[in-house]
Amino acid sequence: MSLLSIDELKTLAENSQTPSISLYMPMQKAGPEIRQNPIRFKNLIREAEERLDAMEIDHTQALDLLQPGMELDTSEFWEHQDHGLVIFISPQVFRYYQLPMEFPELVVVSDRFHLKPLLHLLNNDGKFYLLALAQKDVRFFEGTRYSINEIEVENMPKSLDEALQEDEIQKGMQQRSGTYKGGTANSFQQPGTFHGQGSSDTDKPQEHILQFCHAIDAALHEKLHKQKAPLVLAGVEYLFPIYQEANTYNHLVEESITGNPQFTKPEELQDQAWHIVEPLFHQNQKEIMELYQQIAGEGTGKASSNLQEIIAAAYYQRVDNLFVPVRQQIWGKFDPETMAVNLHLEPEPEDYDLLDFAAIHTLLNGGQVYAVEPEEMPNNASAAAIFRF
Repeated sequence: MSLLSIDELKTLAENSQTPSISLYMPMQKAGPEIRQNPIRFKNLIREAEERLDAMEIDHTQALDLLQPGMELDTSEFWEHQDHGLVIFISPQVFRYYQLPMEFPELVVVSDRFHLKPLLHLLNNDGKFYLLALAQKDVRFFEGTRYSINEIEVENMPKSLDEALQEDEIQKGMQQRSGTYKGGTANSFQQPGTFHGQGSSDTDKPQEHILQFCHAIDAALHEKLHKQKAPLVLAGVEYLFPIYQEANTYNHLVEESITGNPQFTKPEELQDQAWHIVEPLFHQNQKEIMELYQQIAGEGTGKASSNLQEIIAAAYYQRVDNLFVPVRQQIWGKFDPETMAVNLHLEPEPEDYDLLDFAAIHTLLNGGQVYAVEPEEMPNNASAAAIFRF
């Protein structure tokens, strides 16, 4: 099983093969209902087989294609599940994801994977960074609403003592050579002292702690200088103003997690950090929605809720921001040569969800997609877009 990320989603979106099979199903994690999981799974596999038959794909070939999915059906597999299961199968791709979000049952067989249900998870699962800062233990994490993973950062000191030891080694080398050789690997050469609140926990001079923070910031700068995700600090309160003085990352949030993180489980840090950053992600979506309403009201043609116009614009890289409703599909096809959009009430062989089509092309072309609840769509539109031009 792979972990789902925006990069993985883009890789799946770039897969264009016939047939491409997408299976979504909710999972029961406890109680007697868990017995329904393999039954529901078999039903979805059977439905996919029927869709392949409708596309006049050879039955033996269809069974071979579905075989990797059917091999998942073991007691061990069903014992380790999350709230949702997603499976993608094509002639060259087999991926499955056990995700912390329920999905309505859905089978899509076309020339591309159906990915729109995952956008809601990623949009509301905004990435953030967490720096757990203690004199004796420094850890750096990448987190989301549902997960947190510790990340190794090159040249970042693991403790104050380690940083001080490295600083003494560097000074010794400089004295022997008679010259200063600076570099990002050691930022203890940064000037300045900190005169702030003391702490009974402080067992090193605060100028050493400031240098320590400079070293951490320099290492993080190498990793984060092109990133925009919020960074949350976790640590003893007296460390916050010292690190803020050393910090050069533009997206360090003001609110922090107070307490010694050295003995705190990552999952507990993740939960506390998410409560800090969640409003930031909602605010961004709200601002883009307000911008859409403003532009649409101006009548300049740079915003639209016309589905056919949006689909063509997404294909030709014109969509900058797109809103689509979750758990809704509009079946049909788009012909790039004629710009024609054919809509069907029920999916016909080789049809795909046109909302998914618009969302994925927007994503691949560098736009931002917001998968929102249907009632949050402006004027109950099936789609809403802000165009680049």
